[in-house]
Amino acid sequence: MGADQNAGQLPALPWHKPQRRRAGKEPLSRDRIIAAAIGILDADGLDAVSTRRVAEALQTGSASLYAHIANRDELVELMYDRIAADIEVPDPDPDCWQDQLRAYARSAQRVWAAHADIARASLGAIPTGPNRLRVAERVLAILLAAGLSQQTAAWAVDRLQIYIDADAYEGWQHTARAKAGLSAEEYIGSIRDYYRQLPADRFPLIAGLAGTILSGGSDERFEFGLDLLIDGLATHLQRQAGTS
Repeated sequence: MGADQNAGQLPALPWHKPQRRRAGKEPLSRDRIIAAAIGILDADGLDAVSTRRVAEALQTGSASLYAHIANRDELVELMYDRIAADIEVPDPDPDCWQDQLRAYARSAQRVWAAHADIARASLGAIPTGPNRLRVAERVLAILLAAGLSQQTAAWAVDRLQIYIDADAYEGWQHTARAKAGLSAEEYIGSIRDYYRQLPADRFPLIAGLAGTILSGGSDERFEFGLDLLIDGLATHLQRQAGTS
């Protein structure tokens, strides 16, 4: 009887099923709330984002969200600041500042365009979140390294952002029409036909230039507008050099 008492343990009874512990529910956090809100945004657009929808997505009550966010307005600010983390801005190089601005603008436009109509929230909003501030800081650095005055650089950051926001928002409008069954080509074509039928005695230029006014793809028109803005900044730089 000197055998080890721990040896040869009895097998589990055939009718005994050990209880499985349920995995603990992941605690609610600001990060989870923002991620859920962005998921709703991407699927259905900014108007669909509400504390109720976000709470449902997280399988909780709306009241529980308010321990982490003040209201929907703050949630929207947190969303577009989180999305802005994906915007790339090059390190300043005065020898290629124009190309760097183009690279930044293209990156920002792509990021906004990838998230429904989030650009609408950015329009008119002054950067306060860490990611938006990072973007503004780095764009300022590019403009100042180029030699532009502080006033011109400061206002240029704002004007560039408005242009990018507006272009991305317009793109979302075309996407929304397509979801409703009207493609961008059909919509533009219908407007073109409408312009051509305008009374020539009242709107001779619009009627005559209908094809030209509505020509070009979205990327081509974005680059055109970007060139106008950057060429304008280059002109400012030349004026500064002439007056210094």
